[in-house]
Amino acid sequence: MKNYKLTIQYDGSRYKGWQRLGNNESTIQGKIEQVLTEMTGEKIEIIGSSRTDAGVHALHQVANVKTNYQTSPAEIKAYVNRYLPQDISVTDVEEASERFHARYHTKQKTYVYKIWNKDHPHPFIRKYSMHVNEKLDISKMKNAANFFIGEHDFTAFSNAKSKKKTMVREVYGIDIQEEGGFILIRVSGNGFLYNMVRKMVGTLIKVGLSEVEAESIPAILQSKERNQAGYMAEACGLLLEKIEFIDE
Repeated sequence: MKNYKLTIQYDGSRYKGWQRLGNNESTIQGKIEQVLTEMTGEKIEIIGSSRTDAGVHALHQVANVKTNYQTSPAEIKAYVNRYLPQDISVTDVEEASERFHARYHTKQKTYVYKIWNKDHPHPFIRKYSMHVNEKLDISKMKNAANFFIGEHDFTAFSNAKSKKKTMVREVYGIDIQEEGGFILIRVSGNGFLYNMVRKMVGTLIKVGLSEVEAESIPAILQSKERNQAGYMAEACGLLLEKIEFIDE
């Protein structure tokens, strides 16, 4: 049996997220598994590095798949790209070690959130950014972002349904830049809870609008109360940008 590493890009606009939901085919994982199952004649299950939410996009998602089917990485890439919808693309396939696991071997994930911060809509980027028409105070947002950096219990900034597993995550860095009317919020960490990045961005937007004080963030984190974090930014603005792995 061989283990293959797949690098994947997708426009998540019309999907219910990465993770397959029963027999639901409206997921990225479900679409790719369906094509690989048809190719190999085996019941295929792929493992993704990050379970992106409904409507979230990916520039660099990584998955691994094991199969007994005799083929080459080039043949897998050509086949899946022939039969996948055009809003999903496998950009690279390579043979990985038997031990490689796309989720458990992840060292760092980086997401970027894009805000269109003008008083008019952007018709050509509306599916890939959130429109905030009031001017955001970038300096306030950068100050607030510092309170998220480090290891914290992010219960207040997640909609995760289960508390059986730890809600502690480490945020390595948050970079906020303004480029031609867009505000880009780039967040890196060892992992993220369900809706965590979107709720963090929602709070940063509130800070940028002077509706929330940056200094209130530590208290919100400590409260572990989900209703303290404010609203959740729209899914369309979020992009999984990069996955990095530990040495095998």
